[in-house]
Amino acid sequence: MRAMARGVRYEGLVTERANRATAHLDRLDARRIAALMNREDARAVRAVGRVSRDIASAVDIIVRGLGAGGRLIFVGAGTSGRLGVLEAAECPPTFGTPPTRVQAIMAGGRASVFRSREGAEDDARAGARAVRARAGAGDVVVGVSASGITPFVRGALAAARRAGARTVLVTCNSDGVSSRSPSRAATPRARGSVDVVISPAPGPEVLAGSTRLKAGTATKLVLNTLTTASMARLGKVYGNRMVDVQPRSRKLRARAARLVAEIGGVSPARARRLLSAADWRVPVAIVMARRDLPAGAAVRALRAAGSLRSVIEHRNGRIRFAPR
Repeated sequence: MRAMARGVRYEGLVTERANRATAHLDRLDARRIAALMNREDARAVRAVGRVSRDIASAVDIIVRGLGAGGRLIFVGAGTSGRLGVLEAAECPPTFGTPPTRVQAIMAGGRASVFRSREGAEDDARAGARAVRARAGAGDVVVGVSASGITPFVRGALAAARRAGARTVLVTCNSDGVSSRSPSRAATPRARGSVDVVISPAPGPEVLAGSTRLKAGTATKLVLNTLTTASMARLGKVYGNRMVDVQPRSRKLRARAARLVAEIGGVSPARARRLLSAADWRVPVAIVMARRDLPAGAAVRALRAAGSLRSVIEHRNGRIRFAPR
């Protein structure tokens, strides 16, 4: 892997090229810089839209993995790694997932989240070791690399494949990667393959090589979609509402009460009483309201049905309970 990195002509990567549209960046006033960056950022949004089919393919893999009890693990270095850490950290409060269900591995370890250790990205063996310690068959490992050739990420994905995990690569440089899909041809630089490659092409950065900009924006949009779409498909939302939210602040407790009142069809006061009886588990309180059940029965109904919608829209009026 280190040899591979040494043989790469970095100047040929899209993520390293100078952007002609921003050649006079240092001569512009603040307003013109802001307008220019906004136009370039719009390219990132459009680029993500063009790879929606690949995103959907990755979502299907993640849903199958998580639905069967597997884990979702993001792996990256630098900005890409920090975006993976952010995505993993947001899943428990947003979707009520256990912290171990969606994880992140950062090149250089936890300290690199807050303080840059750019050299850590060149250690493919460290990436492989980190993944071997966490991932196995049934898991899904998502490598995040703006360039697509980061040795730490490549090493991690190779180890994940050997462990039997499904693999996804999110990159803004499609020239250096390949997937197992027959529609994507392997390139000379490709080393191995992954199940799905998601490669939006936002173009050269406003500031040449600074992939925290358009590449970072495109990557964030992709990761947002991967987790949100997967959790929606897994029944962790109801409509467009975060019913599995963890109400650990005043704002979130107020939101939880509104959710129970609105979806459960009860008064705000009744909603708070139900939440208290349900230990502030929003889906449980909603089922208690809609089906007129005590907390324990509501929990069993949710467990048996698999999602809130399945319970509250059950048409025959009867609920099959899981054994106590």
